[in-house]
Amino acid sequence: MLSLVTGASSGIGLQYATQLARDYKSDLLLVSNQEKELQSVADDLAAIYGVKTIAKYADLSKQDSAEELYQYCKNENLEVDVLINDAGVFFFNPYVETKMSRIELMLNLHVVTVAKLCRLFGEDMAQRGKGYILNMSSMSAWMAMPGIQTYNATKAFIYNFSKSLWYELKPKGVNVLVMAPGAVDTALFGLAPNLRKLAVALTVSIPPEKLVKRALKKLFKGKKKDTPGFINWLATPILKHTPDWIVFLAMKYVGKYQK
Repeated sequence: MLSLVTGASSGIGLQYATQLARDYKSDLLLVSNQEKELQSVADDLAAIYGVKTIAKYADLSKQDSAEELYQYCKNENLEVDVLINDAGVFFFNPYVETKMSRIELMLNLHVVTVAKLCRLFGEDMAQRGKGYILNMSSMSAWMAMPGIQTYNATKAFIYNFSKSLWYELKPKGVNVLVMAPGAVDTALFGLAPNLRKLAVALTVSIPPEKLVKRALKKLFKGKKKDTPGFINWLATPILKHTPDWIVFLAMKYVGKYQK
């Protein structure tokens, strides 16, 4: 089995790579824009777990990055059985103050590249009658929150796109799972260390290793979607109907909790 993991050099992507190698003995095609860190991860996982690893440096925010990655696999005769779309970015900024390049980067990385990778590798999986695709969304998909307007919109795309794709590919033997976690204890959101520890202690935030263990189990069981945590499950309908005054109140205070 060969698993392609994007964003594999750190955070949740690193956990996917580690657990796929450790618990499922999967060979790995690891993709990231952090070239030095990625090679180190690939070397370590190969040495520790005895699996074949390939480090592929790539900037997945480029418009044609999906096609380039797919063609690389074709040229190297790599047959991808598991596709983990984890690569992502996060920033908090008023939309009209955000550089156009940053907006394009997020849209390409979260929407264009994810959709294209699912199209290219999904077709091959469907022809073989077997395969697995996991896309990372977020509970923010249900939030209308100023400052993260592009982030939550792209996560909403991923969530609905993945669920629709599940219906299309399930009859062909390919499972598509979308994970929509709440807070995850990584550096992505830029919270101060003391707040990260507090969030984990209160079970508001989930450690990435626990999230990934749950996600992979759901993926290989053929599940369609998952939001970890009972509190998060309860909060989902509330997020969809958040009163305007709460949103405006959050706007005043959320910025000071960023680094």
